[in-house]
Amino acid sequence: MAAGSALLPEAVGSALSEFTAAAQQAFADDLSSVVLFGSAAEGRLRSTSDVNVVVVLRRADPAKLEAIGKDYRLAHAAIRLSAMFILESEIAVAKDAFAVKFADIVARHEVLYGADPFVGLTISREAALHRLLQVLVNLQLRLRERLALSSLYGEQLAMAAADAVGPLRASAAVLLWLESGARVAPRDALRRIADETGTAAALALITEARESGGVPASGATPTLVAAIELANQLAARTERLA
Repeated sequence: MAAGSALLPEAVGSALSEFTAAAQQAFADDLSSVVLFGSAAEGRLRSTSDVNVVVVLRRADPAKLEAIGKDYRLAHAAIRLSAMFILESEIAVAKDAFAVKFADIVARHEVLYGADPFVGLTISREAALHRLLQVLVNLQLRLRERLALSSLYGEQLAMAAADAVGPLRASAAVLLWLESGARVAPRDALRRIADETGTAAALALITEARESGGVPASGATPTLVAAIELANQLAARTERLA
């Protein structure tokens, strides 16, 4: 599991180790695995990135979920840890219901504890296509709402654009897989589609917002509009497949 964790900031690696140890203590025999996924698993974590983990359980005991609460809240505050608590028996259903997220997990993950629950996991083409359209339409709706609500608050617009980078990358990777069967890293997939659709400038804007954690020099509104345009381009290509 060394590839991503070796490149994480010391504070992030320490917090992850503490959370994983706390999960082992809280869930005991009910804990199957703790898996890091997303940009942190690649060692490409940014200051604005969430640190995402999947906690795979054999049984979801409410008392044990409460017991992990203190450590989870501390890690959430310290490193923006975001945990998915899922039963082993739920993975088979969840992988198709949330096909874009699970495609990203399969592509970019690192086991912190236990066995790898995603070895050999396959996602159907039909489920991936259906879910990809849902994700992209929902993303456009949320971004439009944010533009209408927060047009006076540049930092909020820039943050919304930065937060869109993750789902856009994951969606781009799934789209290229649906189009050609190729497995491309999410960052590279979005860059390729941006180049092909003439939206490289839009990608540069939202990437700047993500990496800087602030408002790009071009302004907040153009940055959020750029995120909407990229989502629109991805949705249009997906619709052609459908």
